[in-house]
Amino acid sequence: MSKISFFFKRLVRMDFHKMWKTTAFLKERSGKSRLWLLCDMLRCAIKFNAGYMDYKIAEMYRLTDNQKKTVITRGLSNTIVRRMNDKEYWHFFDDKATFNDLFKEFVRRNWIKISPDTDSSEFRAFLIDNPDIIAKPLEGSSGQGIERFTAEHWLNREDAFLRELNEKGIGILEERVIQHHKMMEMCPTSVNTIRIATLLGDKKQGVVYAFLRIGNGKVMDNVDCGGMAARVDLTTGKLLTVGADKAGNTFEKHPITGTPIIGFEVPYFHEAMDMCNKAATRVPQMRFVAWDVAITEEGPCFIEGNSFPSHAVPQFAAHYPDGIGIMREFREFIDI
Repeated sequence: MSKISFFFKRLVRMDFHKMWKTTAFLKERSGKSRLWLLCDMLRCAIKFNAGYMDYKIAEMYRLTDNQKKTVITRGLSNTIVRRMNDKEYWHFFDDKATFNDLFKEFVRRNWIKISPDTDSSEFRAFLIDNPDIIAKPLEGSSGQGIERFTAEHWLNREDAFLRELNEKGIGILEERVIQHHKMMEMCPTSVNTIRIATLLGDKKQGVVYAFLRIGNGKVMDNVDCGGMAARVDLTTGKLLTVGADKAGNTFEKHPITGTPIIGFEVPYFHEAMDMCNKAATRVPQMRFVAWDVAITEEGPCFIEGNSFPSHAVPQFAAHYPDGIGIMREFREFIDI
């Protein structure tokens, strides 16, 4: 798809209310006028296929054109995913039950798929064995619709609980992952997962980038749920940067636990990379996958895999103070 075609396609679907709110936020952040920002956004949309969220997250108002060329924008991200991933195979990752079954040796926890036809005795047996569970829709992203339940929610009312889950659109129940004590020190309210992206490129294969998603008081660590992220050094497994959230706030220490973020060493990080690299070849038609990995006392395990990796979170402006985006990492694997 050409840049102009992509621009007009996005223009038709544009949420102008959110874009207007974004310019208000950026006006305060940058000190530039709304008119200047709108004009620059339009120019970046046409020249770099950048949406207004790309513009906000990468703080493109502060970048030169040469720096902007190094940002993986929405349009370029779409091109990479469609080039690398055969859509006929997305369902292996988009359906959580299918994913868990395909990668069961890496999931390493109990789970059950549910529906209105679920056998009552099988459901009850699962609840007896797993008194602390995470309930999810079969499909979806950004932590939407995910809830935690414990035995007090269903004790002596299991059939009613199953009906309630079905009414909520829940499709899968999983044993709750108990994270490594070092990860608990960072934030105990959520499982703090590593997003590890693998690419089966034309030049080489392996891990393109990794960052730690860190919760900030909620059950989910996702940045759309108020969490933050920090880049992981692929050689040492240590955090390279401050934590940053979607609003551009930065944190040298976790605001709740006080744990220093820069220099924090992720346990079992190299084992996690090895696991992702091994899993990456299982569906070779899916050449670019972002894996969400939890770290337990016994080692890494998969939470899920993403068929359409987010291009935004790996490029928070705070993680690239030199203004050079993640394009350089991708060019080690493929020509862009």
